[in-house]
Amino acid sequence: MEAVIRLSIFLGVLLLMMGWESWAPKRQPRYSRLQRWPANLGIVVADTLVVRLLVPAGVVGAALFAGQQGWGLFHQVSWPFWLEVLLSVVLLDIAIYWQHRAFHRFSILWRLHRVHHADPDFDVTTGLRFHPVEILLSLGIKAAVAVALGAPVVAIIIFEVLLNACSLFNHGNVELPPKLERWVRKILITQELHRIHHSSLKEETNSNYGFSVSWWDHLFKSFTARPKAGSDNVDIGLTDYRDSKLTTRFWGLLKIPFARH
Repeated sequence: MEAVIRLSIFLGVLLLMMGWESWAPKRQPRYSRLQRWPANLGIVVADTLVVRLLVPAGVVGAALFAGQQGWGLFHQVSWPFWLEVLLSVVLLDIAIYWQHRAFHRFSILWRLHRVHHADPDFDVTTGLRFHPVEILLSLGIKAAVAVALGAPVVAIIIFEVLLNACSLFNHGNVELPPKLERWVRKILITQELHRIHHSSLKEETNSNYGFSVSWWDHLFKSFTARPKAGSDNVDIGLTDYRDSKLTTRFWGLLKIPFARH
């Protein structure tokens, strides 16, 4: 049931964002969908196969096991269930924020994460474009946090659904009406904010790490409100990775962590 819920919401948000991008794209892409999407969507299939083969139980399985063993903070206290769910979702989101910063900070992790940032364009499929090894490491981090918290399974499902939906939303090649965007960004990471994170300028890339809410970037001093070049002129991608054989082809994406530039 958990897998059905997650897949249904994922596909619903993905199709919605694809339709929105087709109807009202924010920017003209460097490459066509036919040139980029097979690689970006292909790596999602590869990620899914790797996770299902190596860690079929996933984070939900780790949370179930922790519950059976009585491990984690929430198994040692008698707090209301709703509070445990809320705290689990919030703390998992903070953990992913710091995981994201770590993948930018440490060179060995950045090698993996640059698969995501080397996309020469910015659209909903960019939000799916992660190297399988990064996906496995992220899964391990989330599982460790879930076990340490003793997080309820329902909290894991809510968090995973929100994480995927927000990533698809804020990578969309779309824009909210300016007046609405000014209010939405006070809570959520919007496309305008996350596009800054995909700038080729290092100081902009190393900001706006949040995937869902914008609070952590404000709290931990990594928030950038406006790009230097202006919203319409952000140079997307990595300056050292402009070879389309690497950045727009499936096998190229798998090789990026090992490519020298």
